[in-house]
Amino acid sequence: MKPVYIINGFLESGKTEFISYTISQPYFQIKGKTLLILCEEGEIEYDEEILRRSHTIVEVVDDEEQMTPANLIELEKTHKPERIIIEYNGMWNFKNLKLPWHWSLEQQITTIDASTFQNYYTNMRSLLAEMIRKSELIIFNRCDGLIDQLSNFKRNVKAVNPQAEIIFEDKNGEVNQIFEEDLPYDLKASLLDLDDYGYGIFYLDAMDNLDRYIGKTIKFKAMVLKPEDSKDEYFVPGRMAMTCCADDMAFLGYACKYDRCSELTNKDWVEVTATVHREFWKDYNGEGPVLHAVSVVPTQKPKDEVLNFA
Repeated sequence: MKPVYIINGFLESGKTEFISYTISQPYFQIKGKTLLILCEEGEIEYDEEILRRSHTIVEVVDDEEQMTPANLIELEKTHKPERIIIEYNGMWNFKNLKLPWHWSLEQQITTIDASTFQNYYTNMRSLLAEMIRKSELIIFNRCDGLIDQLSNFKRNVKAVNPQAEIIFEDKNGEVNQIFEEDLPYDLKASLLDLDDYGYGIFYLDAMDNLDRYIGKTIKFKAMVLKPEDSKDEYFVPGRMAMTCCADDMAFLGYACKYDRCSELTNKDWVEVTATVHREFWKDYNGEGPVLHAVSVVPTQKPKDEVLNFA
């Protein structure tokens, strides 16, 4: 079977950039030729040096009627590639694509220009749906200035393809946005009872989306850290976390005001119930999450003391 990779999306959605980046990576310098079939030519052209280094041969098939199994087999016979990449024309209905029987679709990826997504979703929904229906990975690029809309974009795509992995990118790379519907707890609950995983998500999300948590009551298990300058006015309940590897450990915790800090000892394990506030805190060099303890009671240390984000 001949492995095939299909990259689809509307014109100027970032297909060429994605393919160029992929074939230029060291892991792509593999044995044999790659046949790259272009079904449309955008403003960005492929770099000849990248094509040469990656042993990639380009063929243009810009007429949908020529995109037939018979013609594709002829291209295969001519070039004898080990693998095939198809940059598919976004204006062609994807359900009409027929591959030779011995070509095996290994992966389908859809690229989307986030700045034009709403227009295409409104006016060309059926074409868009056919693109993303069987895509394993959907990449929204050019997300700058659109953070507030990304949750809706994700819901639109998931309605068509619930299994798809969705990535959002801006000019700085991948957008590490946690959407409310993806949180492992219900923000409408009167108490957010956080398990180990939930605490890790809360810590990360509160950095970027503190407004979600203002006034909420949370409960979690934590280790006590008493900074030297705390003057028994506050402590930092938190967890050690491995963020990359065993050598990359960090303590994840937010300042917590508590009127009985003098009764706490460093490295004790406690169950903290607290409300979340936005306040100035010197260690933040500005405003940030500050917890106000409702109760702090001793507890047993957890089975896994270290959270694993690696």
